[in-house]
Amino acid sequence: MADYHAEATVNAPVHQVYTLFTHFNDFPKFMSFVKEVTYIDDQRSHWVAHVEGDFSWDAVNEDWIPDQQVGWRSIQGLENYGRVTFQQLTPQRTGVNVFMHVTPPAGKLGSIAEALGVGSRFEQELQNDLNHFARMVEQSPSNALDPMQSHYLFHTESAVAKGTATGQQQSSMQHDPMMSNEALTTRDTTIRQQAEQEQQRRQEQDTRQQQAAAEQEQASREQSAALQKQADIDAQTRREQAAQEQPSTPTEPNPVHDTIGGRNAAMPRNSFGDQDARGERFPGYTSDPMTGRAPEQIAQGGVIQQSQESPWDVSIHGRPEQLRKEDEQEQTESS
Repeated sequence: MADYHAEATVNAPVHQVYTLFTHFNDFPKFMSFVKEVTYIDDQRSHWVAHVEGDFSWDAVNEDWIPDQQVGWRSIQGLENYGRVTFQQLTPQRTGVNVFMHVTPPAGKLGSIAEALGVGSRFEQELQNDLNHFARMVEQSPSNALDPMQSHYLFHTESAVAKGTATGQQQSSMQHDPMMSNEALTTRDTTIRQQAEQEQQRRQEQDTRQQQAAAEQEQASREQSAALQKQADIDAQTRREQAAQEQPSTPTEPNPVHDTIGGRNAAMPRNSFGDQDARGERFPGYTSDPMTGRAPEQIAQGGVIQQSQESPWDVSIHGRPEQLRKEDEQEQTESS
């Protein structure tokens, strides 16, 4: 008696994995040590496997739970039973575990088989074929529920490709409409088109990824340049602030520019006491110190006439002769 176990993770939804696994008669098309699976009826099947020799048995289905488990029990031939469980890991990943209990053939043949290590070889082949199943599913279209849609069928390690499938298996495939020449030609054309579409999709995806990487690199360079520029500005600002905070070196005061009066403070005074007089304010301002600041009008003939009488001039020089006569005339008329 021996127990065997194999496990694999399939990148596909659990319903798809479960449905594809239940197509037992397609196993020799992608498995290597299963040489035949033919249906006796809807509950029984005949199996032939090669492990250091051919082993065959008839099995009946037991304990099937949709999308969760399939089970079987041999009713003739190699005594064995087992189950296969399907566990949804994620919406797109499924864990598959195969548990199989085998009772080796009785008598001398069974002893020789055990001595040759057939048990360990059987478990290795079981794991290899479960891996083939995972690849078959993953190379099927996303909505495929028939193994004939998989690109992995008839790969070089499969029993059909190696020519080790039994005659009964070959006969069952000849009666399968999906195995007709027309169906196989259509299948090959579809697979080729799907492969071309997948290659184009991957190329477009690679192009988008490269473009995104280039844009990200450009943005990174621009950001680095902006940060460096800001760092230079901040450094310059700090240098200027540091220079302003440092005490200036004392120097001798300039007698002209550094005095309280400014530039004109050191200039000699003029006759009017102006320290900032540098040019004429209006024509004739130098004629009299008392009328120099009053506006004057120049009449025709060059005679300067004052626009108004200066009280300071009257107090010092007296009134002009004309004004004096006018005053006398006014007094005479009033008397």
